[in-house]
Amino acid sequence: MTGTGDAGAAPASATATGSRPGGGKAPISASASRPDGAGGAASTTTAAPTAGGGATPSAAAPAAASQPGRAVGAPTAETAAPQANGSGAAPAPETGDAGAPAPGPTPAAVSQHDRGASATAPHPPKGTGPDAAPGASPQLPDTATPVGPTRRLFVSRVVAGAAAAAAVGTVGYGTYGVLRGPKVKRVTVPLAKLPRAAHGYRIAVVSDVHLGPVLGRGFAQKVVDTINATQPDLIAVVGDLVDGSVKDLGPAAAPLAQLRARHGSYFVTGNHEYFSGAEQWVEEVRRLGIDPLENARREMPHFDLAGVNDVAGEGEGQGPDFAKALGDRDTARACVLLAHQPVQIHDAVEHGVDLQLSGHTHGGQLWPGNLVAAGANPTLAGLDRYGDTQLYVSRGAGAWGPPTRVGAPSDITVIELASKQA
Repeated sequence: MTGTGDAGAAPASATATGSRPGGGKAPISASASRPDGAGGAASTTTAAPTAGGGATPSAAAPAAASQPGRAVGAPTAETAAPQANGSGAAPAPETGDAGAPAPGPTPAAVSQHDRGASATAPHPPKGTGPDAAPGASPQLPDTATPVGPTRRLFVSRVVAGAAAAAAVGTVGYGTYGVLRGPKVKRVTVPLAKLPRAAHGYRIAVVSDVHLGPVLGRGFAQKVVDTINATQPDLIAVVGDLVDGSVKDLGPAAAPLAQLRARHGSYFVTGNHEYFSGAEQWVEEVRRLGIDPLENARREMPHFDLAGVNDVAGEGEGQGPDFAKALGDRDTARACVLLAHQPVQIHDAVEHGVDLQLSGHTHGGQLWPGNLVAAGANPTLAGLDRYGDTQLYVSRGAGAWGPPTRVGAPSDITVIELASKQA
């Protein structure tokens, strides 16, 4: 189909112009019939005439070239224009009447391939299309904001700082608890063999004072004052009194001479005495007015009081001797035994002891010492029973190693004996 181009009207169908043999220019058809397997109609691509007589390919040329089924050798929009003008020059911009840009391709020039591609193309983000409001900011898809390394570093530093502050505060409080001195704990222990006249008898139990470079004379004075304030009938010092020699710590232990009880003060060795010269310390406590029970027994008005050496003395031939301490006693009388370590309870059960008073564990003192002490001792702290024998374990008055306690406050325990006949 051929369209004529006069100066004032748009061509009915766009054509590409070429040179006539006589030099004039007449519109020629650049359309090509493209037979396909179904005998479909050919598509037409045209170039609009320009003021300079040149021809340009229609804007629909790429669409036409992309249509499947085009006949081999059929001219495309890219080749139609050069063949028409014969000059090989670059095509001029497509214009319509009066120099205005020519309209875009008609829907017929859009290939089925392009339609399929546009149908499957992703939609632009909301607020970015052609109908977006002027000045509107594009709305990006909602996505989870990743946590950057700076934020993770900040959180980790906050957690580490809080943990460090908690640790320092805990240790500081535990140290303060030791240095201020032990508190008094009162426990009532009924004994089947105890006569009614002895009901309410008070024994002040102190263990693990651990006098040394940190816990010195001032600490010993606090212990003595606390014990005397309870007005006990008897005082039992059950081992680990010191961590050093008599030469170094004699002055620190001097306040012990002030202990006062109606029936006196008694002492048994702990494992730390054997690290510090046990024989010298036995003599020193005797000099201070405390009666050392070295595998020995004393008959009190209403019960027997016995004491055995610590198991650490076995290496020096001074270990515990239960037969010597308890072998010939009257078993009809109640018996209270002083033994530093709770593990000695098994021998006490065999010898019919009614109550054993011990220390050594510190109640664990602090983590992970509580785990170690709990695994090595039958009772970590407090009152327990093994057969007919009861065992009381004090957490101790002082501390060993770092002068701090966490979860195991120091104590001096006042055991109040109770008669079942009362």
